[in-house]
Amino acid sequence: MHLVGLSEAEVIKSRQEHGINILTPTKKKSMFLCFLEKFRDPLIIILLVAGALSIGISLYEYFSLHQSAKVFFEPIGIFMAIILATGLAFIFEAKADREFAILNQVNDEEAVRVIRGGNTIEIPKRDVVVGDIVILNTGDEVPADGQLLEAVTLTLDESTLTGEPACNKSTRPEDFDPDATYKTDYVLRGTKAMEGHGIFRVEKVGDATENGKVFHESQIDNSVKTPLNEQLDRLGKLVSRMSYIIGTLIIVGRCLMFYFEPSFHGFLTMEFAAYILQTLMIAVTLVVVSVPEGLPMAVTLSLAYSMRRMLHTNNLVRKMHACETMGATTVICTDKTGTLTQNQMQVADMKFWGNTSRDIINEGIAVNSTATLDLSGERPKALGNPTEGALLLRLHADGVDFVALSNAAPRLAELPFTTERKFMATIVKSPTTGVPTLYVKGAPEIVLAMCNSIAGDITAEQINAQLLAYQQQAMRTLGFAYAELPEKAELPDLEQLASRNAGVKLQFLGITAISDPVRADVPDAVKECIDAGIRIKIVTGDTPATAREIGRQIGLVNDSDTQDCVITGPEFATLSDEELYNRINDFKVIARARPTDKKRLVETLQKRNEVVAVTGDGTNDAPALKAAHVGLSMGDGTSVAKEASDITIVDNSFSSIGRAVMWGRSLYQNIQRFVLFQLTVNIVACLIVLTGAFMGTESPLTVTQMLWVNLIMDTFAAMALASLPPSKSVMAAAPRNRNAFIISRSMWKSIIGIGILFFFILFGLFYLFEHTDITSLTDIFHADFTDNKELTPYELSLFFTIFVFMQFWNMFNARAFMTKRSGLKLSGCGEFGLIALTILIGQIVIVQIGGQFFNVVPLSFTDWAIILGSTSLVLWIGELSRFLSRRK
Repeated sequence: MHLVGLSEAEVIKSRQEHGINILTPTKKKSMFLCFLEKFRDPLIIILLVAGALSIGISLYEYFSLHQSAKVFFEPIGIFMAIILATGLAFIFEAKADREFAILNQVNDEEAVRVIRGGNTIEIPKRDVVVGDIVILNTGDEVPADGQLLEAVTLTLDESTLTGEPACNKSTRPEDFDPDATYKTDYVLRGTKAMEGHGIFRVEKVGDATENGKVFHESQIDNSVKTPLNEQLDRLGKLVSRMSYIIGTLIIVGRCLMFYFEPSFHGFLTMEFAAYILQTLMIAVTLVVVSVPEGLPMAVTLSLAYSMRRMLHTNNLVRKMHACETMGATTVICTDKTGTLTQNQMQVADMKFWGNTSRDIINEGIAVNSTATLDLSGERPKALGNPTEGALLLRLHADGVDFVALSNAAPRLAELPFTTERKFMATIVKSPTTGVPTLYVKGAPEIVLAMCNSIAGDITAEQINAQLLAYQQQAMRTLGFAYAELPEKAELPDLEQLASRNAGVKLQFLGITAISDPVRADVPDAVKECIDAGIRIKIVTGDTPATAREIGRQIGLVNDSDTQDCVITGPEFATLSDEELYNRINDFKVIARARPTDKKRLVETLQKRNEVVAVTGDGTNDAPALKAAHVGLSMGDGTSVAKEASDITIVDNSFSSIGRAVMWGRSLYQNIQRFVLFQLTVNIVACLIVLTGAFMGTESPLTVTQMLWVNLIMDTFAAMALASLPPSKSVMAAAPRNRNAFIISRSMWKSIIGIGILFFFILFGLFYLFEHTDITSLTDIFHADFTDNKELTPYELSLFFTIFVFMQFWNMFNARAFMTKRSGLKLSGCGEFGLIALTILIGQIVIVQIGGQFFNVVPLSFTDWAIILGSTSLVLWIGELSRFLSRRK
């Protein structure tokens, strides 16, 4: 076939009509827009509203009441909290994106051989146009979609699109596979020639290719809300409603108090105007105090900490919320090749019978092969046909130098493998036998039928039984035969071997079973996920028998499962949306699946309120990775798959997914612990402000003191609770109900119960300070009660410090919440202990040298000892409660 190819003018015209051969990159958001997106968090929105109200009050106090510039500390503190929370989230995600960009570099400059104007030339892949004639050789990546014109023993690795690592390609109609995912005489961009060679005419380039369509579909933002987002939305709405309700109650209550005052002269007086303005300021102050300013920071720190630590467990997290979402996962949809299996064919078993020398067997494998090995890396890699490569890998593992064997035996004649022939043959001048030797390898039933004898005392029936056992395990099988030829005789016609007219007496030597083995860690990892209540579904382009067998090997499919647990892509496509919705839980394996099948599976599971994680390494997985709540790509996967994912499994190990689930569940518990801690603080503060509002007294806690508690101390508490390591015990429980509120019933009991208890203790202390003169806490035992008076600076300092240390010790209780373990058990939690010590020292420094800024005066050593000792009862009571619950 004489091929001329396109002229230069035709190339230009084609490029104008069909575009260039690149996948249009996703339009990246500017750094500024990425930063602004962080302000969409519901808790950040509440803080923005609180900050705006606080600015209004501060401006009024400064300009109308002529107070000092200290009134602006509160709004400044709130906006600092906002900037810190949003800034940290932005910085950590930007850093992860930079790491990901290095991992995911794409090369559009690879050289491609094309025929143009009658000449064979090399051009960059990006310059290939529709109509180009492209030459494919073993090892080449297909640069565009096209129609095959020639194919000689051509095998393509289509695993990036279908999951199938070896697809035979041909231009002969009799070789066409009607069940193939893509046509036998058609090649696709991104696939790779593993064996043979061919020529094709380009029909589609860039975004128009199948690869491009999948890439484009993977960019569609489905705006799937993560479970944590949903919970924070609900928490934000709860905090808002409660703040507004309490604020309204203050306004109504104080108006009623004003109405029932003996000096009431009506509502249209200057006296009432001043009163209502003061009431509004109290209401807004309470709204600001009730907002958990530290919570966005806590969530950000928890996610960021997990994000960095998960990288040490080979999970590169690109999107922060994916850390936690993994913990809520109820279904994992995984591909087979490269995720569950090693994506490298290996010899699973070899059976050679009789007394045939091992040297003859090794020589036969080495010389009768078209594959080779790349030994330049840490691990040898097969180049060419993966099945033949597996045999060479076995020789290499056995310490046999296959290159030396091949070079020492000059080839005299060859018959290449074809799909219709199903065997290959090579005659060499063998140094092992000393005579010309014929080696045959191929489909066992074909090779066995060509033989005159079988080595050893085994029968053909026994061989067939062994082959059936291998095939039931989804293994590929090969048969081997050889014949020693007369020294000076004419070489036989190898084309006549199949008809046994070649005049040689072949002896059948044995068989090998070859498979893409399951990764060693996968069965245990799958069991860990199943035990954790997570369902797993395999979605692959492989045959139903192979897919089911892999499911059996990893422990997903068992003997009690019916045939209905496996469905093929074409059968899946014929199901209506309603049928699929009702039957989806029956399927464990989807074989012969196309990219759209996997995405439809994910979307249907999401309609059933499942939290779906998808694993994949191929371009075909990208749409499903994007649609899932969490997309997990493999480190050696395609750039399209990695771009669509939220987490990249750097070591390609399924067991890393189990670790990600453990991190996610532990992280959610850490966030719950901080919510417990933070809301207890806020309830106490709100009750103090609320009581003061109706008693006509100002709050004993100043703005700067509350900022220390809500921002600095709570930020450190967030760091302390976020630093708690993951617990394996979380994997023993079922996935949490995504509709369950982040504040559980037991949390509500603790928040309200402890909050009210703390309030009564502090209110009693406040009442005592108002009616006695306290210069040291030792005075309490012999104090004389007097009329109402203002609290002295020393008394205010005592009140503030006692309030802080009650929260400090409660942080240890929050740390132990849901574990029944001691809050003082710090083994493996060194960071928690260090941060707790920092809070302790920070409070002492603030009180001793904070002065006017924090409205405090130094306390005596005796009072410090009494405060630390008495407030620690909060911890000891919690310890006693946990001890008793362990004894039950």
